[in-house]
Order: sequence, then structure tokens, then C-alpha cells
Amino acid sequence: MILGMTLSTFTLVHVVISLTGIGSGLLVMYGLLIGKRLDGATATFLASTVATSVTGFGFPFDHLLPSHKVGILSLLVLAVAIIARYVFHLAAAWRGIYVVSAVVALYLNVFVLVVQLFEKVPALRAMAPTQKEPPFLLAQLVILALFVGFTIIAAKRFRMAPVGAA
Repeated sequence: MILGMTLSTFTLVHVVISLTGIGSGLLVMYGLLIGKRLDGATATFLASTVATSVTGFGFPFDHLLPSHKVGILSLLVLAVAIIARYVFHLAAAWRGIYVVSAVVALYLNVFVLVVQLFEKVPALRAMAPTQKEPPFLLAQLVILALFVGFTIIAAKRFRMAPVGAA
């Protein structure tokens, strides 16, 4: 039992939170690309992505795993995004810092999604059983390239938006 839930229920809750983070994060990224803050989606994205990382530590483990390292990195990046957005209100350099940290947090969630898809979907698992095979590496490389491109575009476009733009 984890927090009074079976492992199966806890996993389902974690997955729903993760997908909420990814979905709202994609909406936030769209906002960044068109120069808008989208405050409600941003709050949902940041809260659910923090919750995703935190709940990831609730699964049974006996040593530090790569997933824990990604979770720690995600929480650090999210702390920067939250501070940039809610403490410094996107003022001056904090606007760019927010864009980069928010997109990196979303990327880390999508990175883990791809890992999970290659672990859980039989057809993908057959193509890359150890996740060291070309299909897995290519998928992660394409995702990384897309996020780098989105970050560059979003940093330019979101900077031009007035601070009060919703």
C-alpha cells in the first residue's frame, strides 16, 4: 500500500497526473510560442508536473534509479520556473529563465513518457528491448531536437509579449 492505495491504483494516479502535466505543458508551450502566458494552464502544468515528480518517489525502490535522478532534476528546474513566474513575475531576465525552465520541465516529462512507452508497448519494446537500440535513441533525439527548436522560438516570441498579457 502506498498512501493508502494499492500499487496499481497509485500507478494509475501517477499516470493521470503525468498526462495532465504533459497535456497542460503542451498548452503552455503553445502559449509561449504565440507570446501568451495562459495563466490557468501554467498553474495546472507547474502543479501537476511537481506532483508527477514527487509521486515518482512513492514507488518502492531500494537504490537510486535513473528515474529518481530525472525526478530530482525536474524538481530543481520546476523550482526555477515557479520562482521566475510567481516570485519575479517574469520581469527582465526572469522571462527567458522561465521559458527555458518550463520547456525543460515539459521535455523531461515527455522524455519519461517515451521511456515508458518503449517499456510498456509491446511493439515498441520489441524494437528496443534494452532502450539502447536505434529506434529508441532516434525517438529521443527527435524529441530533444523538437524541444530545443521550440525553446529557441518560444524564448524569442514570449519575450516580445507584454508582461501583463494573459
